[in-house]
Amino acid sequence: MSTDEANALKNLVKQQAKTTKTITSDFVQYKHMDFLSNDIVTKGNLHFKAPNLVKWAYLEPFVYSVIFKNDQLYINDEGKKSNIDMSSSKLFKQLNGLIINSVKGDMFDAEEFTIEYFKMGGNSLVYFKPKEKKSAAFIEAFHLTFNAKGEVEIVKMIEPSGDYTKIVFSNKVLNNQISDALFNN
Repeated sequence: MSTDEANALKNLVKQQAKTTKTITSDFVQYKHMDFLSNDIVTKGNLHFKAPNLVKWAYLEPFVYSVIFKNDQLYINDEGKKSNIDMSSSKLFKQLNGLIINSVKGDMFDAEEFTIEYFKMGGNSLVYFKPKEKKSAAFIEAFHLTFNAKGEVEIVKMIEPSGDYTKIVFSNKVLNNQISDALFNN
């Protein structure tokens, strides 16, 4: 993309984010590992509530949820609950920050990434590469695909090995009522 096109995308995403208070979306996640002949496919839904509540609920082929809340990562693995203090894990903090900032439209200002912009049909593709070597040891890049409205449609997290996780969003609903109770661990 040209600089003008990249700036137009940033402005579009920021305008979209200003009016977005909640998001509910279905997703399909593909985990690609070179040594497997088929990707591992899981399905579920995502809930976001401003300013920073995120819940990933996996529904198929197993039930598993992850909640990002108050610098904590809460995990419920079919009733077995645990949590991780994200303030002690830069990688989890970066991932959560990228998810929340992509909704808010602030991810383009992230100093911890090198950012590249591309056109892909009617969509825009943005590559985020961690600048810090410690983070780059775990994640080579995040690729975000935006539709013409400035909404994230696909998130792809690429590992240094070339394996990746791709999340494709569908049935997205913006600004519906979401109870805070949904984010209780």
